[in-house]
Amino acid sequence: MRKTWKLTVEYDGTRYSGSQEQMNARTVLGELRKAAEDLLHAPAEMQGAGRTDAGVHALAQVVHLKASPRSAPHPQKLLRELNEKLPADIAVLEVVEAPNSFHARHDAIARAYVYRISQRKTAFHKKFVWWVKQPLDAVAMREAAALVAGRHDFTCFRAPDPTKPGGSPIVVVNSSELVVDGPLLNYRIEASHFLWRMVRRLTGALVRVGLGEVSLAGWRRLLEGDAQGFDIAAWTAPSSGLFLESVTYRGTAPGPEAGRQPHRRVHHG
Repeated sequence: MRKTWKLTVEYDGTRYSGSQEQMNARTVLGELRKAAEDLLHAPAEMQGAGRTDAGVHALAQVVHLKASPRSAPHPQKLLRELNEKLPADIAVLEVVEAPNSFHARHDAIARAYVYRISQRKTAFHKKFVWWVKQPLDAVAMREAAALVAGRHDFTCFRAPDPTKPGGSPIVVVNSSELVVDGPLLNYRIEASHFLWRMVRRLTGALVRVGLGEVSLAGWRRLLEGDAQGFDIAAWTAPSSGLFLESVTYRGTAPGPEAGRQPHRRVHHG
């Protein structure tokens, strides 16, 4: 009998070539599939709500698991046994039964990412932040981040995506904010979908605003699709600081709140 489970997963993406399965590469979904099929003794179909690139992390990625095992385990048993088989840098936080029609990516109505910029060297969280050594104007960055909310042409902030040739550069951003937490600058953004490398390029450009290299007038031009005089690709922020923070489905709370729980924060003491 066909069964579907909704998994919520956190992972440290440092050692992986992204979340999606690839030939001859170690990926998060590849590890999850291997563990699931070993437990269920049946082929498994898996799909994540959001694609994360090599080195990008997740606080609450959502994955559907579909299989036809002879005996379907209780969700808590499945959670426990998956975690026993998975590597230390992948953890399943929750398993719930879902309708067979459930699709982690197609049914999601919003995704939220957070990018963490550190203004000081950190001994414990180097893998999870971008350390920017120069002083940053957080006030200017906050003002620029707020302008991202709304409907914009993000041509300047996307990389060519071979999986979506001819895709529209228009994205409606639900929210965009920069939150200062001591030496940590958290850039949070939520939208129904994202273009390839959009968040990392937005973050890299925001840092240029903070360094005084891009004015707010120049930032507005970028949000209108005019990158003349700017090399946005060269400003792409490193993958280390980026987290998929949450995924929202109909009937669930707005995404970013999930990532603000204290146990999911990166602390700088």
